[in-house]
Amino acid sequence: MIARYSLPDMSAIWTDQAKYEAWLEVELAVCKSMAKFGLIPRETVDVIIQKASFDIARIEEIEAEVHHDMIAFLTSVAEAVGPEAQHIHRGMTSSDVLDTALALQLKKAGALLLEDLHNLRETLAALALQYKLTAMIGRTHGVHAEPITFGLKMARVYSEILRQENRLKSAYDQVLYGKISGVVGTFVHIEPRIEEDVCRMLGLKPEPAASQIVSRDRHAHWVSVLAGIGATLESLATEIRHLHRTEVGEVLEGFAQKQKGSSAMPHKRNPILCERICGMARLLRGHAVCALENVSLWHERDISHSSAERVMLPDSAHTLHYMLKTADQVLQNLDIRPEVMAANLGSTLGSIHSQSVLLALTDKGVSRDEAYQIIQKNALKSQESDSEFRDLLVADEEVSAHLSDEEISACFDLEKSLKRINEIFARLGLS
Repeated sequence: MIARYSLPDMSAIWTDQAKYEAWLEVELAVCKSMAKFGLIPRETVDVIIQKASFDIARIEEIEAEVHHDMIAFLTSVAEAVGPEAQHIHRGMTSSDVLDTALALQLKKAGALLLEDLHNLRETLAALALQYKLTAMIGRTHGVHAEPITFGLKMARVYSEILRQENRLKSAYDQVLYGKISGVVGTFVHIEPRIEEDVCRMLGLKPEPAASQIVSRDRHAHWVSVLAGIGATLESLATEIRHLHRTEVGEVLEGFAQKQKGSSAMPHKRNPILCERICGMARLLRGHAVCALENVSLWHERDISHSSAERVMLPDSAHTLHYMLKTADQVLQNLDIRPEVMAANLGSTLGSIHSQSVLLALTDKGVSRDEAYQIIQKNALKSQESDSEFRDLLVADEEVSAHLSDEEISACFDLEKSLKRINEIFARLGLS
């Protein structure tokens, strides 16, 4: 991930230093377990633990010759440990270390992402409650439909984020698996109890039936869930971008005191963070495709997945972390304009209450088709003549034959339109 979209807490998980530390943690855990079960001398493990270290420059130097990063790493560690290093990596294959260490990195990355999701959900809850009864127009096909509230709009996103949080918890659990079972997963040169003990030490679970690797369906599911969360954030960002438009102007992305919107046009105030979120969601979807293609490997393993996931897995975590932080920032700095919402709500001259009048007529015994034609005629006339919809209905003999002026006016009661908002919030546990 480029520095522009890398945040320090996630970056720290995916450095070369962090990767090799995770590799060493796995190797040392195996040594400790083998000593515990009497497979290597305890005093030897004490020396290994005391001396074990690595030098990244030395690893790179060795890898340039041997073209194998795990051998380069083990050679560097062996140079630091001395003769006792013969007991390191005993009965293991590279993927025992790589996949188990990867699970440790995903464990840390997943914890960060879950924290990010929780924080975003809390921000959405606060906005939903604050603007629960702030009326605005609901739109379908981009066209005025019926009244909603801005709080309800935020509550819907809250509900979606809550589902995504649960999905991420499940996917998180699915990638916390390690394997210490040897070259094709048969435990020929290492005992199953070592794998179970090591995974327990590391806070992981043993892969029930590994090949040479932990099955990549786990990682594909993980990245797919990350992409799904990205799609939710894209949906939120797209909504804010629409509300930010000059012709709408109901909600604007925050704008810093010294911020500039255009190199050429000083008047511009653009929703750049939301646009950034939308662009980064595309990256996540691409990574999800890559992760799915990594599931199919030759026989017990090839390494066609390795090169792809060295980029795809860290970048997916970086991308979503940045998106979640940015979305939270956007929401906390929104310029919300209830007065514009109210103005837009009235801009269609009351025709947004057409369904209420339709139902009032049908309640009086008018057929639905006849009532629809009467209401549609007046609604279209209202839009074409710039006349108040209510006034046209009152003047229409086909309507007044069934509804009094008071009954017509009751159809335009905004509070009645929004009377069940509290029930929706109660369903979500928002109060």
